[in-house]
Amino acid sequence: MKLIHDTGWATSPAAVEPSLTGDIDCDVVVIGGGGGGMSAALRLAEKGVDVVLLEAQTLGWGATSRNAGYITNSIAADPELLGFLLKRERLRNLYRYAENAVHFAEDAIAHHDIQCSYRQAGIVMAAVSKGQLRHARRNAKVMAEAGSSAEFVEGREAGLPDGFLGGVREGVGGTLNPGEFALGLRAATITSGARVYEHTPARDVTDSGGGVTVETPHGRVRARKALLTTNAHTTGLSIAPKNLATPVWTSLVETEPVAPERLDEIGWTSRAPMVTLHMIIENYRVTPRGTIVFGTRRVQTGRNPLPDRTPAQNVADDLVRGFRERFPGLRDIEPQQAWGGWIGMSSTWLPVAGEASDNVLYSLACNGHGFAQAQYVGHLLADRIDGVPLHEDLSAIWNGRKRFWPSLVSGPALHATWLADRASDRLAALTK
Repeated sequence: MKLIHDTGWATSPAAVEPSLTGDIDCDVVVIGGGGGGMSAALRLAEKGVDVVLLEAQTLGWGATSRNAGYITNSIAADPELLGFLLKRERLRNLYRYAENAVHFAEDAIAHHDIQCSYRQAGIVMAAVSKGQLRHARRNAKVMAEAGSSAEFVEGREAGLPDGFLGGVREGVGGTLNPGEFALGLRAATITSGARVYEHTPARDVTDSGGGVTVETPHGRVRARKALLTTNAHTTGLSIAPKNLATPVWTSLVETEPVAPERLDEIGWTSRAPMVTLHMIIENYRVTPRGTIVFGTRRVQTGRNPLPDRTPAQNVADDLVRGFRERFPGLRDIEPQQAWGGWIGMSSTWLPVAGEASDNVLYSLACNGHGFAQAQYVGHLLADRIDGVPLHEDLSAIWNGRKRFWPSLVSGPALHATWLADRASDRLAALTK
């Protein structure tokens, strides 16, 4: 199995936009060229705003092109727990926001004619033990009461593989190739009228009250307003709210191609993409190229400046071990390559947006589930920064200038959670 630095989904852009040299002025500067930053820049350019987009690598280089490729209305937390912690109205608002984010991403694919193999198949939050199956029933009830289109399903009846007992099927969303999507959105952004500078990291961001200045290695941007869409790299900027994000490294593995009849033999007739109901999820999906991509399960924290790295060998090996445990009928299928990326986890594990200062807004909307949400929030923040009243979906995750509690996401905590998940797996195996 080859451990690679780049995304395994697509090749790098054939040509790179120039980096910034010298000083420039603009109306709005967007810092971070992932899905959220590109969507914000596209929206601002569409409205005729003079917008500059800065990206430390190439547009879409980070989590946007490295994730598992799920477009989902999940809000990155356990529904049953959220039902206990949040008021019913807020939970309904969060699920409305998340479902609208799915439709926004689908509209973006169609509007920009992005060829990314999008398959509108929904997603299953799948149970691999009787305890998880009971949890799935409770989750389905909470989600239905919150207005989600989710429903409880049985394993074989839903076309799930052997060993997956059932779960919660989300009726919206599906899967795509995130690398191809990032390239398509990048092309649309570059031709939109936004001024794009790649290989231009922001070193410092200051708000003087009358405007914002962004320092880069070889130049400076002066703007009326700024938008931070830097995800896991946000904590590297002093202007960002304290405790906003904890960087977390997640890994994916891709197998060799699997014959369709092999998938039918193990019961995976629906080809539904799945995430398990462990505390740290496992995800499994079939790709259009006939391979299986799986990941998460074991994650690691980091500190800024974040290194350009490959998955750790022990993490990749653990992912493969998990795959063979979940799919004993495919034990002979070999892994081909593994890659990963940094994501930012908020201290609440929920998507959030707000104000870092008078003239600087921020977004942290991914949290491991929010591929579509990051884009949607970037779009909504573009309107907000241009003077539009707070949209009801943005209001659902709006933090204003409230402070964040220190995050419970840490290396020891994540390792302990992984150990607890493996203990539950062993217990489930004993009680079968």
